[in-house]
This record gives sequence, C-alpha cells and structure tokens, in this order.
Amino acid sequence: MLITEYRLELAIDALKRILPLAHPADTTLRYFFKEEKLGSNEREFVAEAVFGVLRHRLLLEAACGERITTRRLALGFLVRFGGYNLRELAPLLQRDEKEWLATVKGYQSESLSVQAELPDWIIEKLRASYSDEDILTLGMSMQQGAPLDIRVNTLLAKRDEVLAELVRQQISATLMTYSPVGIRLRDKIPLNKDALFTEGKVEVQDEGSQLLGLMLAPKRSDMVVDFCAGAGGKTLMLAALMNSQGRLYALDVSEKRLANLKPRLKRSGASNIQPTLIDNENDLKVKRLAGKIDRVLVDAPCSGLGTLRRNPDLKFRQSAQSVAELNQKQTNILNAAARLLKKGGRLVYATCSILPEENQHIVQAFLASHPDFVLRPAGEVLAQQKVAMEMGDYLELRPHLHNTDGFFAAVLERV
Repeated sequence: MLITEYRLELAIDALKRILPLAHPADTTLRYFFKEEKLGSNEREFVAEAVFGVLRHRLLLEAACGERITTRRLALGFLVRFGGYNLRELAPLLQRDEKEWLATVKGYQSESLSVQAELPDWIIEKLRASYSDEDILTLGMSMQQGAPLDIRVNTLLAKRDEVLAELVRQQISATLMTYSPVGIRLRDKIPLNKDALFTEGKVEVQDEGSQLLGLMLAPKRSDMVVDFCAGAGGKTLMLAALMNSQGRLYALDVSEKRLANLKPRLKRSGASNIQPTLIDNENDLKVKRLAGKIDRVLVDAPCSGLGTLRRNPDLKFRQSAQSVAELNQKQTNILNAAARLLKKGGRLVYATCSILPEENQHIVQAFLASHPDFVLRPAGEVLAQQKVAMEMGDYLELRPHLHNTDGFFAAVLERV
C-alpha cells in the first residue's frame, strides 16, 4: 500500500491514543476511525501499523534506545515488519531518522523477553512449566496474525453447503483440521455483510473455542448451563449440538454482553436458550439450579493471554497482580458452577490463557477439595467425539502446534 504523509500521521495519532492502554486497543481504534471518518484503505493501513507495533513493541522500543516516540515506533514497524524500504519512506523522514532506521532493519536482542515479545512477568510465570526454548517458540507464534475462523450453524446449514457458497464467491476457505463444524478463511473479509452471516448460517468462532462445545457434548434432552456466557458464541454452538432441544441457560453478570447475544440468537434459529442476568456466582437464580443440571460450561474470566495473536495489547494491560485477582474469581466461579451438577453430570472448565496458575492449578485445587469429582482425560473425551487430536489429561492448544488461539480446558465429572 502506498505510504503518504497523511497515512503516516494517522498511524502516529492512533498510536498516541492507544498506547496509554487505558482501554482495549480495538475499542479505542474503532472510536478513532469513527471520529476521523476514514476510508477502507486508510483504516487498513492504520490498523496494521497499530497492531504491528503492539505485537513487536518490545523489540521496537529496544531498537529506539532512549528516544522512544510514537513516530519512531511507527516508522520502525514499517521498515522492520511492514514491508517498506528506506527509499519509499525517505520523502517522509526527518533529520537523523534515515541513519537510525538503517540500524532497525537488522537490530537483534539477546533478551528472551524481547525475542518472544512477552513482558518479563509473563516469562517468569511460564518458566515454572516451560523451557526458554519453548517460551520463545510460543512467543514467536503469538506475533503472527490469526486467521478468520467460522463455525457453521448446523441448525440452518451443512458445512459442505457453506464451503461451496464461499468457493462460489471466490473466497479462499478450507475445512478445519479438528472441528467438524468449522471453516477457516484465508483472508479477513467483511463477513457481517455476507448473506451466510446475516441469515445465521455461520458465526465467527476460533477453532479452539469450537472444541470446548464438543468436549461438553450435551445431549438433546439435557439441562445445560453456560456459566459465563458473554455474547454467547459458545452458547449458540451448544444450542446447535442439542438440536435446539432441552434447556440451555446463558448466565452472565454483564447486561451489555447478554444484550449482544440477542441479535445473534434471533439469527441462529435456536429456541432453547434462556439468557439470564445474574449479580454474581452466588445469585439466587444460580442457587435454584443446584443439583438439576446435566452439563455446565465454565469459560472463566481470564487474562486472555492465549489470544495475543488477536489482542496483542493484553500482555501490557494485564499484570501479575491482575492475574492473582482473576485466580480468586476463577476459584469462586468453578466452586459455584460445580454445585449445579447432578450426579454423573459433566463440567468443562476452560480459559483462553496459557498460564498454569489460571489453568491446571485451579483445577488441581478444585479436585483436592471436591472428592466427588474426577478428571476425565481430554484426549479420551475428544476421541469419543471423533476428534483426532493427541492430548493428555487437559486440552492445551497452542498457535504453533494447532493453529488456534491458546486454550485450556479440563473435563470434570461428578461421580
């Protein structure tokens, strides 16, 4: 894409708004685009520069030395990762910038944190379970952009039909490796304008997230609770797996998130979902369901560090302290959700985090204090769903191994 002074200034302005990181980067960027009334080419350029800087911020800051400015971060990204050469940028450069940018191209750092693009506090937490080599591989895989994954709504369409329609539209798409209802699109397209989406035949959902629904494996006549339903991506998948039968409670503490579920629910054709606003995990509405539920999904609030391909700002917006606070919340929610299950019922505890203390540690502490629950090996549960994937006790997904976001899940059953 041709670079102009106007485009460069837009990218710098956007970075100035986003880098305090008081709010999620994608939200701030959306407001910025609305205010500036930008065309699609400008939006694409700015988004690529902003998210590129966030992905490679630690290296770019190290390359800036003592003179870290948003202008230098933007220029450094364009030369090192954006595919632009010094000749193209020369007309836009100020004094001294050309010499400095020539050093950025080949800049190397010995620091694992800089190479992996993960702040020191995350490196320290990962070192408890991973070698430095594994951390570097994981960190580098998180620096790539994520593909666009969609889930076919089997209430309204078959996967082969959707794939054929995408091919007809000359959209590059392939069947997913693991999810039997998933399709991966090579390019980011404005899917929300496509009839497949507006008619409810597809939803955007990462392949890892789709596997959680398969692991819960609800039956058609079951009573099911999606404990932290959010905007309902997983709820809608569960409804499709249940063929819109039985009863499915979508619980959440956020009225706004549940409101976002309503248009999706309308499109989906599902009629067995009951969105329910709760004050907290000990709400009376939750207590009334105790001992009555066959299946519970707990997609727990977490650091989100498994989604850095999509949300690179999270590694700077979270901290060791925020993770410790989340651990308390995760423990409380899992304990409350477990009380809903009948004997023989199944609970899936999941996060989109790569940190053991949000994952294995929470589950192990729960099992130690709940002798009436057992862990079902994730590999066996997936095999029962005809998903060919080598897994041990837990589902642990990684971008470099599975081409999904970083996900964790444990299958717990009440015996």
